[in-house]
Amino acid sequence: MSGRAAARGATPPLWTAAEAQAATGGTGPGGWACHSVSADTRSLAPGALFVALSDVRDGHDFVADALKAGAAAALVSRIPEGLAEDAPLLLVPDVLEGLRALAAAARARMSGRVIGVTGSMGKTGVKEMLRLALGCQGRVHAAEKSFNNHWGVPLTLAAMPADTDYAVIEIGMNHSGEITPLTTLARPHVALVTNVAPVHLAHFASVNEIARAKAEIFAGLEPGGTAVLNRDIATYPILDRAARRAGARLIRFGAAGRPELRLQRARVCDRATVIMARAFGQDLMFKLGAPGRHLALNALGALGAVAAAGADIGQAALALGQWTAPAGRGARWVVRLGTPEIDGSFVLIDESYNANPSSVEAALELLSSVSPRDGQGRVSRGRRTAFLGDMLELGPEEERLHAGLASLPALADISKVHCAGPRMKALHLALPARLRGEWHEDSAKLASRVPRLVDAGDVVMVKGSLGARMARVVDALRRMGDARPDETAPEDA
Repeated sequence: MSGRAAARGATPPLWTAAEAQAATGGTGPGGWACHSVSADTRSLAPGALFVALSDVRDGHDFVADALKAGAAAALVSRIPEGLAEDAPLLLVPDVLEGLRALAAAARARMSGRVIGVTGSMGKTGVKEMLRLALGCQGRVHAAEKSFNNHWGVPLTLAAMPADTDYAVIEIGMNHSGEITPLTTLARPHVALVTNVAPVHLAHFASVNEIARAKAEIFAGLEPGGTAVLNRDIATYPILDRAARRAGARLIRFGAAGRPELRLQRARVCDRATVIMARAFGQDLMFKLGAPGRHLALNALGALGAVAAAGADIGQAALALGQWTAPAGRGARWVVRLGTPEIDGSFVLIDESYNANPSSVEAALELLSSVSPRDGQGRVSRGRRTAFLGDMLELGPEEERLHAGLASLPALADISKVHCAGPRMKALHLALPARLRGEWHEDSAKLASRVPRLVDAGDVVMVKGSLGARMARVVDALRRMGDARPDETAPEDA
């Protein structure tokens, strides 16, 4: 979890045993204090409170390992075998409910501003924008990973220091009714909805239903709170009505109409986006340290949330020049082949974390904006190549939605599209011959073909739903050479 760095010894503990027991009604030995909260022994820091959640595996099986690794205590619903009688345990009837109680206590003692972020796409990226944008103006708390579900949100809140100035809480869902308990726990002062897109259609009858589910975030909005909404999306009226019913003040962002933050122009460069906007009646020009028109809208949404939280958007906009896309969501790598001066390199854009029709369109637009380099590899011209895996949870329309990607305008600037997965076969068959690359039944087989499909000078983008495991293709591409994050300074305006 983040905030402005401070020495461990100069800060009070996150929770003492007495405070945690009072918050949860738990019992157990006293005398311990923790400085963080974790549910994963692989990333647990010494001095953490280990939360023995039961998800894929029962966290109680890892309590001994957590204590051995330096955990201050463990939140449990039963005493695991083999532990000492005086082991530092916080015993509660149900671990998840105990975690939620700890989260509620953390929220109650915090006097800063809370920003809740939801949407079909861009939640994690916007969360990271807000971390940067607000980090120069106060102490920011946000999860390091995409902790946005029924255990991730309470885990993020439980780990929030009492002196947090700004908390950014990412809230996700794939069924109706999932956001309401999370937003009522977080009680945001600002609720930002990045967009609404046709995702999770296996669980919803329409995009309008998805919008209504996203609008649940307003159920937990603090009195006098603000809703920050994307004015450009077709389902905006649904969000607008829900926000007004909740008594929210509105801040809109977009390129159409007269929103409070209006995008006038986004100049997409290879490594940056220069954004010209009208913000609250004033001209605003700033740079985002990553390319993409869709990112320009996300940045304006983030600035709307900054303003709603009472922070300075000028300072925030300046800070966004340092933002880079998170891993799996547009992170860029340069892969150097052999001797860089002789064998050259290619650029890898990692979009492997998730996919739906709208986000694939945005990713292909991003790929089309990045310039390949000629004369470096076996072929004389550098190419733009897409590796696409299945888009999941699209319901009965999945075949049509996959095939429909073949008509996207951005494909005009792309050389080849290679596909993996049974659903992506529909796109493979719909592509014109010049674009149709290879199709394989799964990402493992496509990954094995990578060295024959990529060359120096190319720009390569990998996209797919998490369950399609397109990270295998990313790993195969990175193993082709010396892969390093693309830290080249953004282009000048």
